[in-house]
Amino acid sequence: MKKNIVFIIVCVSVHVFGQVKSSESQFVLDMVFNNPGEAETFSKYTNPEFVKSRGINGMVPQWFVNCAITYDNFQENIIPKDSDTRKWINEKAKVIDAKLATCEEAAMPVYAFTDVFMAPKEIWEKFGDAIGQEEKNHSVLGSEKTEVLRRPSIQNPIVQDLMRAQIAGIFERFPTLDGLVIRFGETYLHDTPYHLGGKPVRQGEGGVEDHVLLLNILRDEICVKRNKKLFYRTWDFGWLHTRPNVYLEITNQLEPHENLVFSIKHTKGDFLRNHAFNPTLGIGNHQQIVEVQCQREYEGKGAHPNYVAKAVIDGFEEYEGRSGMQSLNDLKSNKNFKGVWTWSRGGGWKGPYISNELWIDLNTYVMSQWALNLDTSEESLFFKYAKDVLQLSDKDAQTLRKIALLSTDGVLRGHYSEIAGIHPTWIRDEFMGGLGIDSENKPSVNGKGKLNRNFYSILDKGLVDEVIQEKLEAVSIWKELERLSKSFTSGSLEVRDYIKVSSAYGRIKYEIIYNGWAIMLKGIEGDKNQLYQLKLMKDHIANYRNLWKEFKALTESNLQSATLYKPYAFDLNFKEFHGENGMEKTVNYFEKKTQ
Repeated sequence: MKKNIVFIIVCVSVHVFGQVKSSESQFVLDMVFNNPGEAETFSKYTNPEFVKSRGINGMVPQWFVNCAITYDNFQENIIPKDSDTRKWINEKAKVIDAKLATCEEAAMPVYAFTDVFMAPKEIWEKFGDAIGQEEKNHSVLGSEKTEVLRRPSIQNPIVQDLMRAQIAGIFERFPTLDGLVIRFGETYLHDTPYHLGGKPVRQGEGGVEDHVLLLNILRDEICVKRNKKLFYRTWDFGWLHTRPNVYLEITNQLEPHENLVFSIKHTKGDFLRNHAFNPTLGIGNHQQIVEVQCQREYEGKGAHPNYVAKAVIDGFEEYEGRSGMQSLNDLKSNKNFKGVWTWSRGGGWKGPYISNELWIDLNTYVMSQWALNLDTSEESLFFKYAKDVLQLSDKDAQTLRKIALLSTDGVLRGHYSEIAGIHPTWIRDEFMGGLGIDSENKPSVNGKGKLNRNFYSILDKGLVDEVIQEKLEAVSIWKELERLSKSFTSGSLEVRDYIKVSSAYGRIKYEIIYNGWAIMLKGIEGDKNQLYQLKLMKDHIANYRNLWKEFKALTESNLQSATLYKPYAFDLNFKEFHGENGMEKTVNYFEKKTQ
């Protein structure tokens, strides 16, 4: 009852004084993002009643609202009424209606995740070059094919007109929407069979003018005309998203508006540990929210412990000694900071698939509750979750804390490296990469694998043994974590079981990485010297094989275990998102060298 009274008082204070108290964020948003082309993610975070119970004040659903309109406001029957496209649009709109009604019943604000620019194929066929020029040999994601694609340009008048018609159509069809989250950096068509699209803005030359034009259209249509919220994501693979001079050059040409907010990842790049704190945060004249991924796609996707909330709030250990802002605690007093947007689920492709959301729930809980009260310590929120949500005893809560902090250390040393530069996406989603095998069917510095240049650099610098030892240290961390996971006596049987199973999952994963790296690094060392440490390599190969058997047995015999990793390199050019290259192929290559 007390919780309800406090909530009412907060609402009244916002209404009367027109502002949020300095200790709390204006926006605390959450998103469940589905894997492209797959079924919708099953999660409690798609339930607006649950989300609201956590104090989150906005959902960012991936409903494709921009694809659920007919464009009759642009030209009557431009999508013929008897066409498959029109039927699909109408069915999609009905599904969205039902979901919106559920959110409205829970009094949950909705800011729909929206790709620009996408439109039905009939519109592209009709206007052709007026929308954009043909781009040949464009890779089709998830296949080995290429196709001719029209790249839209916001500089083209027809695209501007269609953009305005699209915004109008969205809010005419779904008037209860509270706003839109705009993505321009990536466009995936796996779930929109009757639509085509791509980003209408350039990166680099001409990009500043493109963004200013697009932003002014969106600001006018969403913020000014309709008094709705516009969250403009800056994500674009290393330009607007990461360069302060570009960010300022674009945003300084745009008049601030109370309904306009820029959304920026906390990292200078994707959600990766070896990326710096984003230098575009806290600069300029516009409101900003910070995106935090809680189901880290490069770091297990919730299949094993990976606690990042403390480091996002207080700073990652690898940021120590760096100047400037390094955490949300550094940013929170900045006038531009208006809140946090958690990705409770999603990001990336494929698995591992989880059935228990404990680890992602822990990250999401601490991040969202901190955003609701910026004066609260991360540690106090952690223990509140352990005791109130998981119902752990004081002793077990302390053990969970140790596991969580160990996981942060174990991921850094197991996935990345503090000794040598490592391409961070060598492992991602459910895929474990290796050394790319070249045209002569052997690894080389010029092979296409993400690790090739890194490993040959390690070899040239004489760091092979040191890097292998670092991976062994990671295994020691995960073994200690696994040992602790077996000591819980409080909480539900389900919670205790998942902590234990997921900790074992993490230990096996990183032990595979240790042995796989030892095989590959000692293998290329042997190639160079023409002298292989045969017994050492054979031992690592035997361990590697046995660990995969243990991994498979764990995932098959425990209902709560996440699905299994795959020893292949991630590659969007294949239907299954991997080819033959990867850790397994590289290990097989060096196994032959030992025979």
